[in-house]
Amino acid sequence: MAVALDRTCRPFPETLLLFHCHSLYELLAALPSQLHPHVSCPEDNTFLQDMFGERSLHSLVKIHERLQHYDKSKPVPILDSAAALACELSEELEAKSTNGEIKELVKLLAQPYVKSLLSVHDTVAQKSYDPELPPLPEDIDDDEDSVKIIRLVKNKEPLGATIMRDEHTGAILVARIMRGGAADRSGLIHVGDELKEVNGIPVDDKKPEEIIRILAQSQGAITFKVVPSIKEEAPTKEPKMFVKALFDYDPKEDKAIPCKEAGLAFKKGSILQIMSQDDATWWQAKVEGDANPRAGLIPSKQFQERRFALRQPVISLPIQRTSSRRSSGFRRSFRLSRRDKKTNKSMYECKKSEIYDMADVPTYEEVAPYCRRSGAKHRLVVLVGPTGVGLNELKKKLLISDPQHFSVTIPHTTRAKRNQETDGVEYHFISKHLFETDIHNNKFIEYGEYKGNFYGTSLDSIRSVLSKNKVCLLDVQPHTLKHLRTSEFKPYVVFVKPPSVERLRETRKSGKMISAKDDKGSSKPFTEDDFQVMVSTAETMETQYGHLFEKILVNDDLSEAFAELRLALKKVETETQWVPVSWTQS
Repeated sequence: MAVALDRTCRPFPETLLLFHCHSLYELLAALPSQLHPHVSCPEDNTFLQDMFGERSLHSLVKIHERLQHYDKSKPVPILDSAAALACELSEELEAKSTNGEIKELVKLLAQPYVKSLLSVHDTVAQKSYDPELPPLPEDIDDDEDSVKIIRLVKNKEPLGATIMRDEHTGAILVARIMRGGAADRSGLIHVGDELKEVNGIPVDDKKPEEIIRILAQSQGAITFKVVPSIKEEAPTKEPKMFVKALFDYDPKEDKAIPCKEAGLAFKKGSILQIMSQDDATWWQAKVEGDANPRAGLIPSKQFQERRFALRQPVISLPIQRTSSRRSSGFRRSFRLSRRDKKTNKSMYECKKSEIYDMADVPTYEEVAPYCRRSGAKHRLVVLVGPTGVGLNELKKKLLISDPQHFSVTIPHTTRAKRNQETDGVEYHFISKHLFETDIHNNKFIEYGEYKGNFYGTSLDSIRSVLSKNKVCLLDVQPHTLKHLRTSEFKPYVVFVKPPSVERLRETRKSGKMISAKDDKGSSKPFTEDDFQVMVSTAETMETQYGHLFEKILVNDDLSEAFAELRLALKKVETETQWVPVSWTQS
């Protein structure tokens, strides 16, 4: 099992030694104050102060400056035989002239201390001061490993690496490098490196947990002695990939994760940036917008799908009781009463059956940022919820608030048109033969049969509303959502959820449930059974289809719920949203 190597390490800033300036020491001393206005995190500011104030770093900088000064002055001797040249010069001068100054020079060159000085000069000039490596021993083992010394400065940031013991050799190996972490940014530690020492302490005979304790007790700079892995591959730059999490995840509760400390917790709906998919079982990711650059471990899509498929129970939604009548100007909802299920065998149909839906395991969905362009069609707004939760009331309030902006679909029916009705206003009245043909051609999102007549909502009725640059409001059964989730409609799905049964008793005392017993839409007061069914149905819907909901709205108070819904729809039209990546591809 892999163990987090350290939680508090940061790479030593070796790149500081590459600065070229008149006084690197002065620059180093002034740097923390210059960086202070740009550092928002107090911990980072403290780290900079401690790091730049470390005495060993200052000593290294001073040595660096001395060496730079020496290199610029270039003290190279003109010749390496000054003593011989002085001797030759003396002989020539004695033979050629009796000038007083020449005699004085000859006498000076003959002095013992001058000869000694020139001799020392020649000795120094002729000597090479370049470092010489000792010769390799003749009995060296060809299999002996070379080692690498790595120095890191400890801070509160995790190192971003895990270690494990090799089952065959017993060596302590670097198991994983977390993308974006300190180890990854340093480029000094690689997967497969064998850890030999930590601060001079051999670790061959220690357990990974013991090494963690050594690191936890270490302060300041930490030195690692490692044997590099045989092959150090250049890091590959993977394209940016974002996914929407469709489930909650807590690494502390996951018994399969190789290192709990390296895991990344997230909630359903979180946007994750996938940093690495090198491991087919454990991806590396970070939460979008999180300031922490280090990635964490999450289960891969394939691994999580296998786990979910093994434990996912089969859930079936209870048949709901709703209105089959449409108020003037509003779309009918064709849900049938539980009491009518014996005489109405055909419920809703859609392209994908419930069996297919159940086989879909919610793990991750690849997403991309999307913002509606000016003049583009609006996203379809889909309301989902149990009977009696207030879907029709919310739609009515939206339509009344701005009838030029919001609209609803006009359903189709095979029922005969009544005197006060107009074709294309209350319904599109069509023949049973044509209705059945449209069913066969998959033109309906959902449809049902009531008292021998068909009722349904067509895809074309949605297109008709959207083509008028209006927001189409639609409420459907949740199993039809996958049929609507296309790049054409880009649906924004709002799940309207009831409050608790206790709260329903308080707020729905005077409310009434619309019956589907006839086409006149008679109503009756809510019963305790209605409340129980409403809450249990909502729980089932959320469990089975919650990964498709973009907003969950609790309708405790209708006015407050409406205000919250209106604000959410405003953001959908004006702000960037994360949508399935296929919706943004042309």
